[in-house]
Amino acid sequence: MLLVEVPWASRVWALPFLSVLAPSERYAAKRGRRHKKITEWAWQLLLVLRRWYPRREIVAVADRAYASLKLLDRCCKLSDPITFITRLRLDAALYEPAPPRRPHQIGRPRLKGERLPNLTEVAEAPTTVWKPTRIANWYGSAERMVEVASETAVWYSTGLFAVPVRWVLIRDPEGEFKTQALLCTDLDADPEEIVRWFMMRWQLEVTFQKMRRHLGFETQRQWSEMAIRRTTPALLGLFSIVTLFAHQRMRRSMQAVRKAAWYRKSRPTFADALALVRKELWDQEQTFCGSPSATDTVKVPRAFVERLTEAVCYAA
Repeated sequence: MLLVEVPWASRVWALPFLSVLAPSERYAAKRGRRHKKITEWAWQLLLVLRRWYPRREIVAVADRAYASLKLLDRCCKLSDPITFITRLRLDAALYEPAPPRRPHQIGRPRLKGERLPNLTEVAEAPTTVWKPTRIANWYGSAERMVEVASETAVWYSTGLFAVPVRWVLIRDPEGEFKTQALLCTDLDADPEEIVRWFMMRWQLEVTFQKMRRHLGFETQRQWSEMAIRRTTPALLGLFSIVTLFAHQRMRRSMQAVRKAAWYRKSRPTFADALALVRKELWDQEQTFCGSPSATDTVKVPRAFVERLTEAVCYAA
């Protein structure tokens, strides 16, 4: 999904644009196929995206399931690297960078330097410098004050890859959530910007929730693999298409937002965007077939038709 600021909604939306079906390990074993992990699917999609945009800066934000050294190493070794941001375990093995090789030194080059303390120890150390930071839209809520500490290190695991990362510790001064850690493959990235980028990832969950409520996502009743391959990507694309259609209309004129007595909102939501697109389509003469000329004509006040159409747009 593309995380983009929607001006008329005054918030970031996650717009799906590329999807792949990732069968489970049991599914592959039952059919005698090689199981492909979600990190391998992610690398394939990121590689396609990099080929589409060879010079564009790409920042990939994912949850802890994608914190794979192999995936991070691949993203870093591209000719135009992809910046990857994800969660980091507090007990991850972090090291200093490998020391430079001495003249005429033989043997394999070192991948890492000395072992660094675990991030759990760093978080509890009195010498750790914490910087207060205000983060807007903290998991979809209001602005929140947190404390941030950051340094660079090499993440390494025996038999795997050594990946230079910038780790970021996030601590709540009020103690409402436990200290958590993030990593970023761009060593020069600003720690506050890393936290803001990762907070934007929450909008993926919001998109899934909106699609289940309004577009029937994950509620389609079919068991055919081909039907799943067709329906799910179509619904994902429909969310983005509806948003783009509504954006074209909202740029010309911002209509009043529909409100209810029990729910007040100041900005349009996806439900408003979907209702707007429906009304635009229904206003077209080609959308519905005309009635036969021999039937009786009943005059209905336009105000009543407008109210009825608006109600149907939200109830459809």
